[in-house]
Amino acid sequence: MATAETGVQAASPGTGEAAVRVRDLTVVYATARGELPAVAHVDLDLPAGQITGIVGESGSGKSTLALALLNAVQRPGRILSGSVQVAGVGDVVTLGRRALRQARGGKIGYVFQASQSSLNPLKTVGKQLLDLGRSHDVADLRQLIREAKGLAEEMGLDPVRALGSYQHQLSGGMRQRVGIIFALVLNAHVLVLDEPTTALDMLSQALVLGIVRRVHRERGLTTVIITHDIGVVAELADRLAVMYAGRIVEEGRTEEVLASPLHPYTAGLIAAIPRIVGDPNRSRPLSGRPPDLTTVPPRGCPFRERCPVAMDVCEVEDPALVEVPGGRRVACHARGRGVAVR
Repeated sequence: MATAETGVQAASPGTGEAAVRVRDLTVVYATARGELPAVAHVDLDLPAGQITGIVGESGSGKSTLALALLNAVQRPGRILSGSVQVAGVGDVVTLGRRALRQARGGKIGYVFQASQSSLNPLKTVGKQLLDLGRSHDVADLRQLIREAKGLAEEMGLDPVRALGSYQHQLSGGMRQRVGIIFALVLNAHVLVLDEPTTALDMLSQALVLGIVRRVHRERGLTTVIITHDIGVVAELADRLAVMYAGRIVEEGRTEEVLASPLHPYTAGLIAAIPRIVGDPNRSRPLSGRPPDLTTVPPRGCPFRERCPVAMDVCEVEDPALVEVPGGRRVACHARGRGVAVR
């Protein structure tokens, strides 16, 4: 089975080699109040060969950012500005229709949040794989099916049953694994997973996450996991980016971010994790609700209404995402003034 190139070097934000470089990316949606940003001026490097987790509450802009990596934001949304440079592809924001279609699946694989929504209920998995191959001008479709069967075996599926089934004949965990097959069968080197464990039972979650970890390692992938579940990124991700109101508010190595969060929103997310051992009262829900497109303040820190350390400057000035010692980045006025966020 053909595999992606291996031996790539990891990179820190802004330095070294990155498989994907996002710069000043802004995605807007048309509303009755005009075009409003769902993703605002995001800068993010996805280090080659590593797993990057992007976390935040619903409405934080995670899935919109993920779609923007493929220039797949649908109307009434659009990419207003910025670039998404993918190694071996170029800036996907500027690609023409044909080049973009070849990049999707061919270079960048995407596993959708609702796996059943990405499968045609009127065709078997095998026939949809053939459609995928034809759309990417694959010359040897039989080899494509052999590749898919090999992937199915790697993921603990019966290849004949998996490819011969319609989507309603597969369980949620099986559909999610089929989604990974579609994302990787054309030898993509960047894999984007949008909420890969949503709506799965705990056993299926553990199975899918184990498969993601193994396939990532064996194929030398650059993987992005979009999730609201910090437990998922704690188990899988090398790096962690935290989003709020369409902005990256903290980013760094996963174990460092979880052990000592620098942004009060990150600290709040961690404090809200339910506990099954120790004192359950230590879990503290975040106060308030995250803003939607129409309630994000036009200036100042968007987290200030929920922040326990908000200051006057937070009302008028949007904090910049700056690098701090240790290769981490944080966007918080309190951090710059020595105020503890926990």
